[in-house]
Amino acid sequence: MTSKHPPSSPGRPQGGRADAGGEAPGELSGTLLDEQAALTITEISRICAVRTEYIVELVDEGLIVPAAPSRPDGDTRQAWRFTGTQMRQARIAARLHADLGINTPGVALALQLLEEVEALRARLHARGTLDDG
Repeated sequence: MTSKHPPSSPGRPQGGRADAGGEAPGELSGTLLDEQAALTITEISRICAVRTEYIVELVDEGLIVPAAPSRPDGDTRQAWRFTGTQMRQARIAARLHADLGINTPGVALALQLLEEVEALRARLHARGTLDDG
């Protein structure tokens, strides 16, 4: 299921161009997370500046796979937990969708290709054949 509207939340700045962190030019902010952080769906949505429905769409498409407690109570989605790595993937997915208009299957392909590029760079770096510049 793909949305025709950007996944941004009502609080995200709509005018002008945002920088790589999703903030308006001249603004600095950040969220430092451990790769194993356990973020709720509400937290990951806020950090990525998207609606929770967009995170659910990414989960439904298999782009990110949340962990859930073995015995969730009430709403299962509220029991989902996401890592810092999954937050990074969700943020990239949201930017590809909002900035370039890429649909969810296209985002999935782009994320897969980005992971392959990172793996190849790591292999080249380990061999000493990749310049750091």
